[in-house]
Amino acid sequence: MPESRPPIELRGLSLAHLQKLAAERRLPPVEQWTPERCGHSAMRIARDGTWYHEGSPIGRPAMARLFATVLRREKDGRHVLVTPVEKLDIDVDSTAFRAIEMRSEGEREGRRIAFLLDTGDLVMLDKDHPLAILQEEYGLSPRVAVRHGLEAELARPVYYELAEIALAEGNQPPGVWSNGTFFPLEAGE
Repeated sequence: MPESRPPIELRGLSLAHLQKLAAERRLPPVEQWTPERCGHSAMRIARDGTWYHEGSPIGRPAMARLFATVLRREKDGRHVLVTPVEKLDIDVDSTAFRAIEMRSEGEREGRRIAFLLDTGDLVMLDKDHPLAILQEEYGLSPRVAVRHGLEAELARPVYYELAEIALAEGNQPPGVWSNGTFFPLEAGE
């Protein structure tokens, strides 16, 4: 099945236009599919976002994007690739996605922030897609909720952009506003 969803490009587009593009992308209804678990996919998503199959990197980004459309996280924390007829476990080292670029418009309470993911998808930072800062064994892990229990870890430069906004605006505690919600840039309890 060929990739029919090219990545969204942030450059030169307003957040309103980006939000419209994101809304037009149709994803499979994986939340409605409830097949029995069939086994393991022999796939893994590394912490850096590289997708592997049987130990070898998947060299075609379009293939990884296609797999990402049928990915979800179960209530028990397992990540699965799901279709109407099968469900296969997939190992995920950290998070399923990476937020690799950020776009911000407005100021303070009027600010809106969008993240571009390594899959070419777009996530608006809002109450339905909140930011959380977790303390992991390797350090702080800033994450944004994406869909179906999946998260995207913010790339370090993206996190630094958020920190610059928080410092410039003098928010206490340090944090950022997006779509009417405040997100602290501190590790959660």
